[in-house]
Amino acid sequence: MSAPLLVIAAGGTGGHMFPAQALAETMLARGWRVKLSTDPRGARYAGAFPAEVQRVVLRSASFARGGALAKIAAPVQIALGCAGALFAMLRDRPACVVGFGGYPALPAMAAAWCLRIPRAIHEQNGVLGRVNQLFARRVDAVACGTWPTDLPAGVTGRNTGNPIRAGIRAVAGAPYHPPGEGPLELLVFGGSQGASVMRVVPQAVALLPEEARARLVVAQQARDADADEVRAAYAALDIPADIRAFFDDMPARLARAQLVISRSGASSVADISAVGRPAIFVPFAAAVRDEQTANARGLTEAGAAVTVQERELTPEGLSSHIAAILGDPAAAAKAASAARAEGKPDAADALADLVEALSRKENV
Repeated sequence: MSAPLLVIAAGGTGGHMFPAQALAETMLARGWRVKLSTDPRGARYAGAFPAEVQRVVLRSASFARGGALAKIAAPVQIALGCAGALFAMLRDRPACVVGFGGYPALPAMAAAWCLRIPRAIHEQNGVLGRVNQLFARRVDAVACGTWPTDLPAGVTGRNTGNPIRAGIRAVAGAPYHPPGEGPLELLVFGGSQGASVMRVVPQAVALLPEEARARLVVAQQARDADADEVRAAYAALDIPADIRAFFDDMPARLARAQLVISRSGASSVADISAVGRPAIFVPFAAAVRDEQTANARGLTEAGAAVTVQERELTPEGLSSHIAAILGDPAAAAKAASAARAEGKPDAADALADLVEALSRKENV
């Protein structure tokens, strides 16, 4: 008897694919077979998936992108993708199908609905994306990576959390060292979109009390176009600063950090809460559904973070928040503990348990 099959439907961005990959790895370890159903664009993000995961590349399309011709062709592309997914599932019937959002997930989710295969969606953000919104009432379970999540009336979500990568899991719950007499470790990153807004951080740092500035050590992600400016700003303040476009040792840096300033993308929030660090979030203002504000809500309400909207971000205001956290060791330690309490380092296992329960047709 062959192993049960899980079809993971995902694509579009790394934000959809990273948690999908974590679930794939967990299910393989539990003895399942796994297929990834995506489109050519989504397949470009699948390079880190285990080799054992079979890629099923189908046609799909978005009504939100491209010109008039692309919008006219979109229904045809989606229909062809749905037909391909339907035939694939008839040949090799899955025990469960899980969608992670993005238009590449649409064909497999539609096919699973037509065939009445046990199915679920996982939403990474605090607001449902378009495809997940379409299927929220057409699945057996809605798993939420961010809690609380805004859901349609009558839909109940499960707080599974967002699966985090292995490096972050390795430092989850690492001891927090409150700001004291030694160096003050500040970690700043901006995410893939709108990172230039973090150029305000050196200006805010310049307004800190001299005693705090003298002990500050900064690690900040900056785009190549901004790096020289940011580097020069810290040099003028005589503050040690490691400025890079990308940190490949982010888990270690999070573990050392006494304060994090970042965008509030779903993965960033999941990582920060799993490790347990005080944070100042600056939600991405151009997000269509303002999902980054929703992502930050849980940690902010728990007292683990401060949320500053981009339109309200000033050097003076940000400096005040930094000083309040780094200048009060007891408050910083309390915020770190609150963040850790909100973290879900075992989210991939929670999702895997849900998949297995659905495959057994249990009520979840």
